[in-house]
Amino acid sequence: MYERILVATDDSKLSRKAVKSAIGLAKSTGAELVALHVVPRYPVSYFEGAVAMDPRDVAKVEKDWADKGQAMVDAVARDAAKSGVAAKGAIARSDAVADAILSAAKKHKCDLVVMASHGRRGISRVLLGSETQHVLTHGTIPVLVLR
Repeated sequence: MYERILVATDDSKLSRKAVKSAIGLAKSTGAELVALHVVPRYPVSYFEGAVAMDPRDVAKVEKDWADKGQAMVDAVARDAAKSGVAAKGAIARSDAVADAILSAAKKHKCDLVVMASHGRRGISRVLLGSETQHVLTHGTIPVLVLR
């Protein structure tokens, strides 16, 4: 049914649920698993009064975020391996989370994306957006959404 499943994780309670479900689905279908964490760029403000950070300090912060993200997806890969599922971790660096998920799914030749949705409604959805909705509407492969 599925050969390679991408699961997006940010280590939140909801994404841990998605990871657990993705591992179970991969095991039942014999699929490989790709665990993805999207690392944002450090925000740089050009507004008057903003404190500028030295580019070396920004690089250190971004490296720390990437290292923590790598540890996160490596842990998912280890958990999958304990369940008998072939898995690997991947990091994407982008502020556009949904686009990074879609690009990673294409790059790793995944035929399913598993991700969580926070279920925001109303003004919070308008202000914060919906990465899940973007993946659903802009992707070309099936998406399993967990809440």
